[in-house]
Amino acid sequence: MNVALVHDYLNQRGGAERVFARIAQAYPEAPVYTALYDPAVTGDLIPPERVRVSYLSRIPFARRFFRALAPLYPRAFEAFDLSGYDTIVSSTTAWAKGVIVPPGAVHVCYINTVSRFNFAYDEYVGTKLARPVIDRLIAWDRRAARRPTLFVANSQNVAARIAKYYGRESEVLHCPVDVDRFHVGSGRGDYFFIASRLLPYKRIDLAIRAAAIAGVRLLIAGTGPAQASLRQAAHGTTSTLLGYVDDARIDELVGDARAAILPGEEDFGLVPLEAAAAGRPTIAFRGGGALETIVEGTTGTFFDEPTPQSLAAALAAFDPARFEAARLRAHAEKFAPARFVERLRAIVARVRDASFAAV
Repeated sequence: MNVALVHDYLNQRGGAERVFARIAQAYPEAPVYTALYDPAVTGDLIPPERVRVSYLSRIPFARRFFRALAPLYPRAFEAFDLSGYDTIVSSTTAWAKGVIVPPGAVHVCYINTVSRFNFAYDEYVGTKLARPVIDRLIAWDRRAARRPTLFVANSQNVAARIAKYYGRESEVLHCPVDVDRFHVGSGRGDYFFIASRLLPYKRIDLAIRAAAIAGVRLLIAGTGPAQASLRQAAHGTTSTLLGYVDDARIDELVGDARAAILPGEEDFGLVPLEAAAAGRPTIAFRGGGALETIVEGTTGTFFDEPTPQSLAAALAAFDPARFEAARLRAHAEKFAPARFVERLRAIVARVRDASFAAV
C-alpha cells in the first residue's frame, strides 16, 4: 500500500489530534495532508517534515481564526493532489472526508462525528455565518460523505449519526487513550476537574453553575472561543479557569481530583477514560459516547438531566470512596493505543484487499 493521511487541521490540540497521532503512528512513512498546521502546538504529535498544508495556510492569521474559514475548507480539501497514493486514511470531524482520491484508490475515513453544522446548527461553535452559507456547507458535507470507501466511527453513538444523516453504515473502532500519559493519583484534592476545549456544546457553563449550587470547588483547564464568557460566568463562584495547562500538569490535576466532570453530550469523550487512567472516576451527563466508556458504579456515575440542578445533586451525593483506582486503570487500559493501531491497520488492509480482488 502507498498510503497518504488526511486530517482536518493541526493548529489546535485536543482529543481528535491525539487520536490522529495514533493513526499517523500506524503509518509512520505516510505524508500528512491538512488545512492548517502549527508546529508549536502539535509538532510533538506530528513532525513538520511529514506535513503538507493547504493554500489556506497562506492567509494571514488563518491558524488563529480558523473557524471563520469554514466556507473555504471544502475547496481546500478537494484541491489536495493525492495522485500516486492507492490508500487514503482520513481523520475528520468535518472536512477531510471530502478529499478527491485517485481512480482505483480506497479511502477509509475515521470519523469523530458527523459535522456539527449538519445536525446541531444552533450549537455550531465559533461561527457567525449566515444560514444560507451553512446550508451550502451542509449540501457539500452530504456529497462529501458519499466519497469514502468506508467510514470507521469512533463510537456506536457516532455510527448512529452517520446512518441518520449520511445514510451509510460504518464500523466502530473506539478511540485510543494515551494511558501512559497518566499516573494513578491520590484523589486527595478538594476539587472536581474539567479538561476541555472551551466550546458552547461542551456545557462548561452548566458545570460552573452546578458547582456553585453544590458549594464545591471546580478547576477547569483549557482554552477556546467561550473562554471569555466562561471566565465572566465563573467570577466570584467556586470555579476557577486555569487556561492552557500542559500534559504533565493535567496528569497531576486529574489524579488529585475527587472526580472528573463531563457536563455535555460527547461524541465519544476521551475524558472518562483519561481520568480512569489516572485512577479517578467521572461524573458525566447520561448520553452520547459516555455511555460507552463509563461503567456506572465502577468507573463513574451519571446525572440525568442537562441542568445545573441535576449535576449539582450528583456532585453533592458523590462518594469517591466507592471507586477503586486499580479497577479504573484496568478499564482505561482496554482502550490502549496498541490495540487501536492493530485493528485500524487490519481494517484498512481488508478494504484495500477487497478493492484489489474486485478489479
